[in-house]
Amino acid sequence: MSENTSQMALSADAPAAKPRVPKRIAAVIINSLKGGVVPRIGLPYVTVGRETEIRALLHDLDLIANGGASFRFLVGRYGAGKSFLLQTIRTHAMGKGFVVADADLSPERRLQGTAGQGLATYRELIRNLSTKTRPEGGALQLVLDRWVATIGASPAGAEAALATACAPLEEMVHGFDFARILRAYHEASAQGDDERRAAVLRWLRGEYRTKTEARGELGISCCIGDDDWYDYLKLLAQFLVGAGYQGMLVLIDELVNLYKIPNAITRQYNYEKILTMYNDTLQGKAHHLGIIMGGTPQSIEDRHRGVYSYEALRSRLAEGRFAREGMYDMLAPVIKLNPLTYEELLVLTEKLSDIHAGYFGYERTLGTEDLVRFLQLEYGRVGADTHLTPREVIRDFVELLDILHQNPGTTIESILATDGPGAGDAPSSASALVATTSAAGNTANAAAPNGGVTLAGAAPSSSAAAGTASTIAGASRPAEGTSSRDFSGFKL
Repeated sequence: MSENTSQMALSADAPAAKPRVPKRIAAVIINSLKGGVVPRIGLPYVTVGRETEIRALLHDLDLIANGGASFRFLVGRYGAGKSFLLQTIRTHAMGKGFVVADADLSPERRLQGTAGQGLATYRELIRNLSTKTRPEGGALQLVLDRWVATIGASPAGAEAALATACAPLEEMVHGFDFARILRAYHEASAQGDDERRAAVLRWLRGEYRTKTEARGELGISCCIGDDDWYDYLKLLAQFLVGAGYQGMLVLIDELVNLYKIPNAITRQYNYEKILTMYNDTLQGKAHHLGIIMGGTPQSIEDRHRGVYSYEALRSRLAEGRFAREGMYDMLAPVIKLNPLTYEELLVLTEKLSDIHAGYFGYERTLGTEDLVRFLQLEYGRVGADTHLTPREVIRDFVELLDILHQNPGTTIESILATDGPGAGDAPSSASALVATTSAAGNTANAAAPNGGVTLAGAAPSSSAAAGTASTIAGASRPAEGTSSRDFSGFKL
């Protein structure tokens, strides 16, 4: 009996085995981050920091679910984490029962245009329509089929349920035609007419180019175009609630492509469309709809070409007189992203080390001291204080992991010692700054569940960063005017 008790005690003291990230997801994470892009799946495994921003945006989701609407701008430099945060919120929203549509603007995709650029953005949004059960996009037919099933299961009967579902839509702009399209899909589903169902899907995706074409196939004398696609997004958001969802979240990234439009009048038309969306959401004209746009500081704040060049938007979005450096208002329409702190970057590199080792099937050998030395070298570059972004740090780190794995005889010390330009700027020995013990080396992993790797579908708790911060004393961002090369704060 005593022997069994001692064995149980030993097993309780032993560290829990770290669950491996599924290889398909690990491959997407590693390849995407090395290529400098944001993975669309597996984000909970690598999310660190951003608790304040995420909390503010999750508050917006509660507002949308209750019938309201919201509009936000996420502002940050290239590589600062705008797209990553957008995709993180996308994952959270789908988990809460929202339908999410996302699109990146480009020269061919704008908010307004004379050659189909606005409609191209709408098509991209609908193509990327995602739900919890269809996170990769293409969920339009799934949503419609769920709506048809809901109508058919109504105790009041299909006809009465259909009339009740379409009534609030018919009161909105273009709502009568939208309701006719929904009735056509319901009728085609009941009759097993796949050709007519496909025609309805084409119409909702904005693929009919002329009204004559739409009238010939569906008997509807209108089609979605450049000028009215946003009205149909509002209709779709209202419809989704009747289909059993919480609402709709629209994510639009790369606003810098509006800034790059050479023609001033065309730029103003696009900014006027943003103003229309902003006013609708804040004045209560839109329901169950959230819009988040991402852009660089220049694309937002430039008075000559940016969003602030449109005076009606600048007067609504610019900071008020009481805004101060270091004090942030997360309830404002513009959220400016803060840089990740050093301890958050350390937690992130530990997570990536675990994912890389699990994917390629080797035992992780990099300790906390090695990770700190890597960060020392990264922030020892000239100009790192103001120009280095998380994207560059992550890309360099994944490259380092790949090189170490493919060259077994190489050590991290030899690579970092011969890094080249900037190598001499970093402190020569991390051991002078870091006192590592086996217990402290695992602190960041112990702070997050399962060794810092969150189970699929669950966002990591903020305790990961907090736990690491407790062991890395004073490793916050340097004060204004100081150099980030001083890593004396990294003490374990």
